[in-house]
Amino acid sequence: MSSKVLLIIVLIVLGFYGKEMENHQKVTLFLIGDSTLADKPYTGSNPEKGWGQVLPLYFKEGIVVENHAVNGRSTRSFRDEGRWDLVMAKVQKDDYVLIEFGHNDQKVNSPDRYAEANTDFRNNLIRYVEEIREKGALPILATPISRRSFDENGKLTDTHGRYTEVVREVSETFDVPLLDLHQKTVELLEQFGMEKSKELFLHYRPGDYEQFPDGIEDNTHLSPTGAFKVADLAVQEMKKHVPEISNYLKE
Repeated sequence: MSSKVLLIIVLIVLGFYGKEMENHQKVTLFLIGDSTLADKPYTGSNPEKGWGQVLPLYFKEGIVVENHAVNGRSTRSFRDEGRWDLVMAKVQKDDYVLIEFGHNDQKVNSPDRYAEANTDFRNNLIRYVEEIREKGALPILATPISRRSFDENGKLTDTHGRYTEVVREVSETFDVPLLDLHQKTVELLEQFGMEKSKELFLHYRPGDYEQFPDGIEDNTHLSPTGAFKVADLAVQEMKKHVPEISNYLKE
């Protein structure tokens, strides 16, 4: 074998291992949660977006965002379906895992998802936190975003009750960084008001989108505008409460 051919082989091998090392050294931010966070199909007829779907746009090189959130899941069903096992198989030391549940845990009539706030929901969050830390990764808790739930007097009502408070309590007790997206989205909705806040959610007339031929009035799931607004709030909270991750955020 000529020295020239040998040199080419060495360079190819070094390039391969260099790329592998670069990928291995990248930090990953894992997202687990429900439909408000999840990726939605990119089609021209589907305006629905989760705020985790647009979150990667806020980060620069050096971190990878993996969104494992899925529509309709709770702290219970996400684990029972084996989805948590898939995440844990990937989590490495110094990675981040962001947890946002609550919308579906409160569904009493859905036994495969229901998790009572003060017992099962609390214990499920604690278990996630402990298992993340066992891997040497950093858990981040997020309170569930507010629904657009104005009453007849134009006053925003709270639909999450104890679920939001339990997330805050687990955060404080176990010293876990908290993104208080419930409080931040309440402030956002109150700022926008009853009518303008429809822009943040799926409020469309018949014919606006093929996905909703009869129109839609959905006060839980986010429009593209809503997804970006919530992601803005999440990033603001990260800068305050997860300073280590700020190095990866775009200016």
